[in-house]
Amino acid sequence: MTMNNTSCTGNDGRGVRRLLPFATTGLRRHRFAAAAVAIATTAAALSGCGGSSASAQLPSSMNELVKQATSEGEVEWSAPKPQEQMQPAIDLFEKKYPDIKVKYTNTKAPDQVSQLKIEEAAGKVSVDVANAGGLTVVPSAGLAADVDWSKYGIDSEDIFAKNFVYIWAVPKVWAYNTDKVKPADVPKTWDDLLDPMWSNGKISAEARASFMSVWPLDPSSGEEAGLDWAKKFAAQKPHFTPNTTQSEAPIESGQVSIGTSLINLVLEAQKNGAPVAVAPVSPTNANESYLYIPKGAPHPAAAALLTSFLSSDQAQAALAKTYNSRIPVSTDCTDAGRTPVLEAICKAGLKWFPTATLDDYNTLTDFFPKAEKALGTDVS
Repeated sequence: MTMNNTSCTGNDGRGVRRLLPFATTGLRRHRFAAAAVAIATTAAALSGCGGSSASAQLPSSMNELVKQATSEGEVEWSAPKPQEQMQPAIDLFEKKYPDIKVKYTNTKAPDQVSQLKIEEAAGKVSVDVANAGGLTVVPSAGLAADVDWSKYGIDSEDIFAKNFVYIWAVPKVWAYNTDKVKPADVPKTWDDLLDPMWSNGKISAEARASFMSVWPLDPSSGEEAGLDWAKKFAAQKPHFTPNTTQSEAPIESGQVSIGTSLINLVLEAQKNGAPVAVAPVSPTNANESYLYIPKGAPHPAAAALLTSFLSSDQAQAALAKTYNSRIPVSTDCTDAGRTPVLEAICKAGLKWFPTATLDDYNTLTDFFPKAEKALGTDVS
C-alpha cells in the first residue's frame, strides 16, 4: 500500500468516529508563537501543502508489516508526554519485537508541528510516529500519510479523520485542594465557579482558554454563552497560568483553592499524597489524543507496527497505569472500573463530550482566541 499526500484542507468533517456504546466496545474507545507560525507557513508554501512529495510503501498484511518493520530496526516516536509515562508500553513493544528499538522524544505539540512542516518541505523527516491533539489536530491533518489502518488491526471506531489513531484521552477537569475547600463548598457547576468566594486569586486557570473547549462542543451551551461566562470569570480576578500543568501546581501547594487541570495530573498528585480531588464541575471535554505517521517517515513499517501495538488491549492496559489510555469519547460509565481515568471521572459524576470531527477542531481554533480576549489573557 502506498502512503500518499492528503488534502491540505483537512476539514470536510468526514472523519467521524462511530460513538458506539461502551458496553459493546469496551475501551475502544495557543495559538503558536508568531515566529513558529511564520516558519510553518513558509514551509507549507514551499511544499505546496505542508507535506513531502515522497511516498513510502507499506505491505498489505500484518505478517509482512512485521517483516518490514524488523528490517527497519527502529522507530522514532515523538509526543508531548514524559518518557516515563510511555515507558511501560515501550517495554512491552520491545519485548514482543526485540529487533525493533523505540527512540522516544518528549516534544511540545506546537513545536512538533513546526518541525514536521519544515522537515517534510525539505524531504528529510526524522519522526516516524507523531502526536496530534487539541489545536495541533487540524495542522497535523496535512502532515499525515495515508494509511489503511484497518489492515493492521485498528478498530474503525478508533480511526479518526482517516489517518489518525485514537490512543489516549486526558479529560480536562477542575480540581480543588481538600485542605482548603470544605465539602459543602466544592463547586458543582460552571456557574458555581463565579461565586465571589473564589475571587481575587483563589482560583487558577490556564490562560490559553483550552479548559473551555466544551462550551462550543456542547449543543446545550455554545460559543456565545461560553464567552459571556469567560467575561464574568475574568471579573473574579483569577490567577492565570501559561498552561494547564502550571495551573495544577498552585492547587497542590494550596496557593489557590481550586483550578483547571487534567485528570492525569490530579491522579498523579493523589498518588504522591497531595491533598487534591476532582470537582464535579460538568460538562467537560474528553480531550482525545491521536498518533499518525508523517509523510516521508524514515521507518514507516515500524511506525505502523508501533501504532497498531499501542492501540492493542495489552498496550492500553499498560498506558492505563500512567493515566494515558483511551476512554469512551462521550459520557459512558458502564464499565467505569476498567481504567483509573474512567473510574475517577465517573466517580466525580462528570459528563463529557467528544471532539468528533475535524470541523469540531476548526471550531475550537476559532473559539480559543475569542475566549482569551474575553478572559483578558490575549496580551501576548
